Amino acid sequence: MNWKFPSLLVCVLLPLSVAASVADTAPDIASLRAKYLRTDPIPYPDDDPYSAAKAKLGHTLFFDPIFSASGTISCASCHKPDRGWEDGLPLAVGDARHSLKLKTPTLLDDAWLDRLGWDGRFHSLEQVTFAPIVANGNMDMSEVGVETRLASIPQYVQDFSAAFGDAAITRKRIEMAMATYERSIVSTEAPFDRWVEGDDNAINASAKRGFAIFNGKGRCNECHSGWAFTDGSFHDIGVAKDDDIGRGRLFPTSVKLRHAFKTPTLRDVTLRAPYMHDGSVPTLEAVIDLYDKGGVDRPSRAEVIKPLHLSGQEKADLLAFLQTLTGKPQHVDAPTPPR
Repeated sequence: MNWKFPSLLVCVLLPLSVAASVADTAPDIASLRAKYLRTDPIPYPDDDPYSAAKAKLGHTLFFDPIFSASGTISCASCHKPDRGWEDGLPLAVGDARHSLKLKTPTLLDDAWLDRLGWDGRFHSLEQVTFAPIVANGNMDMSEVGVETRLASIPQYVQDFSAAFGDAAITRKRIEMAMATYERSIVSTEAPFDRWVEGDDNAINASAKRGFAIFNGKGRCNECHSGWAFTDGSFHDIGVAKDDDIGRGRLFPTSVKLRHAFKTPTLRDVTLRAPYMHDGSVPTLEAVIDLYDKGGVDRPSRAEVIKPLHLSGQEKADLLAFLQTLTGKPQHVDAPTPPR
């Protein structure tokens, strides 16, 4: 596996010529500097600390189709490194090749989030591991079935022993190994990062204007905030309809959480079409148009979601900025599962 941890972000001011052109709508760029600093290492929990043996085991498990009933799909079948750790489909597809209800979410930078899943029902990467594995219509396996399959393979017995000190193969240990690997799925350096580090030629003038719109008139940064471009929270942006109520299913008395879904990161966003939790928006241009219109007006709609009245040039500039957030291609070796 060939990973490059993103370098720390050190923001610079917009060039005066760019700032002047958007003076009426641009925020104080200098005040945003701290929001784009990246100084924190990958966080590993005390009850599941990093070890190389555990990460190696989790890497192998992630790419092994042994977790699906048919033995034909793995975690990597839906979370593809070259598609921004999604699959490029409007809706996820399960072991029986039937579409599921939601789009595959990206795994990028999930190590820093404390709520996972489109509705935030999972509190850790460990907790989310078995959800797709045992779900009917998804991977369709049982906990005992998974443990039995893995325990029948001598190499896995050795690998679990190396990672945990003895050969017991349990759900908890599978979760720990898989989560340790998934925490290494981190966004790579993008043109935007080189620009904020001081390379003024890393992005063009249109993208610089788009950054000002993103943080100003467009109000995008109110949800897509910080170096990961997500607040990790949940909002109704006026897309979901009918009984597609997202986090509202967990909090049925909350008006604001009805139709609310997690804010996804914008890292590698150009690789991750189609967009939204239901894959209903095909392109970034269409995403910008949707936000410009303001979405469905209803009591649960987030207060920041209002018609923006962006000009054609402003939309083009915002798109140019979003395109600077895709990082260097990630090369990830797919290990041959032991048998």
